[in-house]
Amino acid sequence: MSNVIVLGAGMVGSAMAIDMAKTHNVTQTDLCQSVLNKLKLKHNNLSIQQLDVTNKIELQSTIKQYDLVICAVPGFLGFETLKAVIEAGKNVIDISFFPENSLELDALAKEKNVTAIVDCGVAPGMDNIILGYYNEKMRLSDFECLVGGLPKIKKWPFCYKAPFSPIDVIEEYTRPARYVEHGEIVIREPLTDCDYVEFDNVGTLESFNSDGLRSIIYTMPHIPNMKEKTLRYPRHVEYVRALKESGFFSKEKVDVNGKQVSPLDFTSKILINEWKLGETEKELTVLRVTLKGENADGQKEEIVYNMHDEYCEDTGTSSMARTTAYTATAAANLFLDGLFSEKGVFPPELLGKHKACFNYVLKYLEERNIHYIKSSRLIQDSVFQV
Repeated sequence: MSNVIVLGAGMVGSAMAIDMAKTHNVTQTDLCQSVLNKLKLKHNNLSIQQLDVTNKIELQSTIKQYDLVICAVPGFLGFETLKAVIEAGKNVIDISFFPENSLELDALAKEKNVTAIVDCGVAPGMDNIILGYYNEKMRLSDFECLVGGLPKIKKWPFCYKAPFSPIDVIEEYTRPARYVEHGEIVIREPLTDCDYVEFDNVGTLESFNSDGLRSIIYTMPHIPNMKEKTLRYPRHVEYVRALKESGFFSKEKVDVNGKQVSPLDFTSKILINEWKLGETEKELTVLRVTLKGENADGQKEEIVYNMHDEYCEDTGTSSMARTTAYTATAAANLFLDGLFSEKGVFPPELLGKHKACFNYVLKYLEERNIHYIKSSRLIQDSVFQV
């Protein structure tokens, strides 16, 4: 039994702490004491501690007694928090969706003899693990990931609820989307190239450009075509783009009755109620990973993984928290079990390349009733290029 500390007690962070506490001694930290107190009432097997991760000295002093750190802080705090953890010489699993390149910390992690597994959620995360596994088995030409978290009940106009801060969602809507096409990195505007896609048990969803490739741009440069798109209910993009084009996501402050106000801060305050996911509100997560390439027999093959998960009434855990958190706790447990011990910064695709790790994660998720369903077909199209 290991001693584990979880930084951040949001919906995902708390789900990770609760899951890890089944087999380890876990301390949950957060800046907000009332959030910690509420969590402790429901799960008294967790230890709690108030902690400000921006206080580097306090952070490093707190984590020094633990075997593993799991980081679930907001994206804007993620990179510096991860860097501080690595500097302290602590092994870490991270799910913070920060804009910086985590591979910049690889040399530091090697110097500190640290294993840091990053971006370890549902997407980025599980899609990377699948890609890493099949990259070892096939000569891949195409990778596509479609992913989205959605409420069961659609409320006009946005038909959307977020299990995390609206600022992090808006970041996804404003950060330029990087794709790889014909071996070249291309940059597209987010919320563009919309397509309608059909999903079983959900119906028609709308996909759009988002910056989800992240590390695989650098770790998988030999794959000529790669893209990630976010899924929402139809017309969500239209309403969000109206806000964006009208300046509601701007960080430049404007004068309102003599006060300087950031439109982004204002918009986030409004949307935090509109998009807030209720504690017991039913929602779902869908993901589809499509890979194309030449298999070991020299045949052109398409591999597809579909995942559909819904709010768990037994545990009161959202599907987005489940699918994100349990991928990270799978990585945490396989590390603590000794299946992966390399030193440096490792995006999930570098974990998934190992068959034992790939199978461990899938089995771990299946035990929590999260299923990635595989299908495949041979491609006869003569136009197909590898």
